[in-house]
Amino acid sequence: MQPSRNSLSEYNYNLPPERIAQHPLAQRDASKLLIYENGEIKESQFLNVTNFLSADSFLVFNNTKVIHARMLFDIGKNKPIEIFCLEPVAPFSQQELSMNVQQTCIWRCFVGNAKSWKENILLEKSLQIENENVIVKAKKTEKEKDSFLIEFNWSGNFSFGKILEAIGLLPLPPYIEHKADNADEERYQTIYSEKNGAVAAPTAGLHFTKSIFDNLEKKKIEVGYVTLHVGAGTFLPMKSDDVLQHTMHKENILIEQKLIEQLKLKNEIVAVGTTTLRTLESLYWIGVRLIKKESNPFFVPQFYALENQHLQISKADSMQAILNYLHENNLSKIEAATQIMCLPSYEFKIVKRLITNFHQPKSTLLLLIAAFVGDDWKKIYDYALQNNFSFLSYGDSSLLTLKNKI
Repeated sequence: MQPSRNSLSEYNYNLPPERIAQHPLAQRDASKLLIYENGEIKESQFLNVTNFLSADSFLVFNNTKVIHARMLFDIGKNKPIEIFCLEPVAPFSQQELSMNVQQTCIWRCFVGNAKSWKENILLEKSLQIENENVIVKAKKTEKEKDSFLIEFNWSGNFSFGKILEAIGLLPLPPYIEHKADNADEERYQTIYSEKNGAVAAPTAGLHFTKSIFDNLEKKKIEVGYVTLHVGAGTFLPMKSDDVLQHTMHKENILIEQKLIEQLKLKNEIVAVGTTTLRTLESLYWIGVRLIKKESNPFFVPQFYALENQHLQISKADSMQAILNYLHENNLSKIEAATQIMCLPSYEFKIVKRLITNFHQPKSTLLLLIAAFVGDDWKKIYDYALQNNFSFLSYGDSSLLTLKNKI
């Protein structure tokens, strides 16, 4: 299972703070685009991305939508208590179902200024929704290692999604230093976002515009969608130099039957973003688990892929196993969860090309890039630094081709 190199210090580079984009460009597709293939690098603008895609490409996007996950409760002191909703726990663990519940639910949350929240204090906040007075209450029910289980209760016949929309704030990443404003409300969402549940945007998709989708259609390049609700764990730093000691966060995924049918037949699959890539690669391993008749096949543990890479199971066979399961159980989609960690030495099973932004040093996302392009990740990042590319969520983009692509 050992990755080729498992020391985190090998996946480091110097990222000057001024290279971290703090605001989006005026035009989404005006961002720069780095193209990497067969060890060669060139650059263009993202509005030209279709020119670098072959007609047989199949682009897959993550249609998750960022929710207003941050809530501030004033307790009469200088610093409010911040509750950051991470994932639903009850009555449903699926984001979309939980967003539609009324009156009460429990979420796993980060809590800022938690020391000021005494055990017997019930946090309350008053607001108006559709001209109706609503009281929202928050209660700590359980302390976990890095988070709390928080029970929310509210008056009125409103969904929890509606409550968050009214009371919550857009959860910009910690390296973006301004408070979310009206521009962020629009630009920290993809134009195709649809399924509520993410607490961070799938940022590779932020560059896409209607014009680019029109160009894809003109070139007869097909597109498809998956849903992975991005968790705050994507920003958690890796604390150990041994990458195998890091615990990946679990994220919920949803994939429609039609996409699985398409994936079975397509070869030139392009993942738009690391979240899409992780979803597609997880899908392959779900098929493997079904073939092996393993328990809980719709959960992919962190190191499952690395531990089972010796298996010679084709993408087509894996997809067919999932399709068989859907048919036998009269289902039209699969709901699953993944902790998959793509480390150097991981052999990609589905994705051949990747559209992605530039990631933080010593992060799980940079490890994924190193797995995808090999040691050339250093050459790619050096080029981006030397040629005035901007980095991270609001930064520029790249189109990367899998090393040794066949």
